[in-house]
Amino acid sequence: MTEIIPAIDIIDGKCVRLTRGDYALSRVYASDPAEMARLFYDNGARRLHLVDLDGAKSKHVVNWRVIERIAAATPLVIDFGGGVKTQDDLHIAFDSGAAMVTAGSIAVDNPEEVASWIETYGAEKIILGADVRDGRIAVSGWMRESAHEVVPFISGWMEKGISQVISTDISVDGTLEGPSVDLYRKILAEVPGIYLIASGGVGKPEDMDLLDEAGVPAAIVGKALYEGKIPLKYLGERRGDAC
Repeated sequence: MTEIIPAIDIIDGKCVRLTRGDYALSRVYASDPAEMARLFYDNGARRLHLVDLDGAKSKHVVNWRVIERIAAATPLVIDFGGGVKTQDDLHIAFDSGAAMVTAGSIAVDNPEEVASWIETYGAEKIILGADVRDGRIAVSGWMRESAHEVVPFISGWMEKGISQVISTDISVDGTLEGPSVDLYRKILAEVPGIYLIASGGVGKPEDMDLLDEAGVPAAIVGKALYEGKIPLKYLGERRGDAC
């Protein structure tokens, strides 16, 4: 069964959601991320996807205090992304309570740095961020499209030890219009053995069934939880073992 991993995206210390990655289309859903994380945990979540959108724009970790507060308030396994560009950013994230860190733009722009993180911390601590627009990897807060095609990009990093990847289809992110099942089928078929975490588009329980049928082990869900499209009880009903 496809596990639901709830998402908290942070701007100015508040829980927000974007539509198709557009900062101009952000909506605040809660003022206290730690309280929201506790709600997710109380309803059965055991893992949390936490993104520092301010950090993604600033190119360094900004909202590390939010990680601290969530880690203090819950035992959730936190995977963190947004603004992690240097060894110092990585230290900040881990020291603040993150269990794993997502390497997105830096995996494109500075792969040698990410390779050094894998060697130092272990591949299980680093998640590959593979956000897709028109089949290619998008970086810099989704504002820039790289030359990398998604499948070869993921395959290359799997050869370097990466075992988990978060893949967001930017065209459907925040729309509640349904996930990009065909994209995920392609990734799973062409990169066997990868632990694929789908992200973007989930808007109803039936969408989770589609991901389950496609063999996707986990999916990040944000807006659908905040707006009640996916009942919070599903967090407990669709829970796997945290990686």
